[in-house]
Amino acid sequence: MRPLATHEISLNDRSTVKSVNDVFKDNILLTAFYLKNGRSAVSKRPNWDTVSQAFDYSITLYPEQVFAFHDGLMPDYKNRAVVTTNSHFDAGTGFKSDGYLFGDGVCHLASLMYWSAQDAGLETESPVDHNFSKIPGIPKEYGVSIYFHPNLPSASARQNLYITNNRHKPISFNLTYQNSTLSFSISELK
Repeated sequence: MRPLATHEISLNDRSTVKSVNDVFKDNILLTAFYLKNGRSAVSKRPNWDTVSQAFDYSITLYPEQVFAFHDGLMPDYKNRAVVTTNSHFDAGTGFKSDGYLFGDGVCHLASLMYWSAQDAGLETESPVDHNFSKIPGIPKEYGVSIYFHPNLPSASARQNLYITNNRHKPISFNLTYQNSTLSFSISELK
């Protein structure tokens, strides 16, 4: 394995307001949980003790395979092999709201992934940036806006993150959570 890029964020400083930070943290961890465990794990009442446990999880993207943050896809990606987080960030699948919208905080995870993918030299597309609000620990140019609504397919497709493995070898996305730190790394596999 050859490391290409790694970045990390603390889940204790997603917001200066503790209750908001807790919502962001839970939504980030729930997204990672669904990425790891697939659609079958999606639940109205997730087991938060399980969701918030430390983890180290990897997924493999083969050449030309695409990672999309959710399955609301732009036309260029619809007929390609796509891996997603298996999430729609809604109350019905256990996501929380701080009073603004359900799924608040998932943009932080997407931005961490985008930053790492850019540094790794992967092909990326993030049609809508997150310039409306600072994301702690993430340089502004890597802010990604994520949104999914089943009745607004065009808006959902644009508020997504697309990462394509443009290398000739498989790559690994590794997501690690321990001691309130979330790390995302990308490596090229042999």
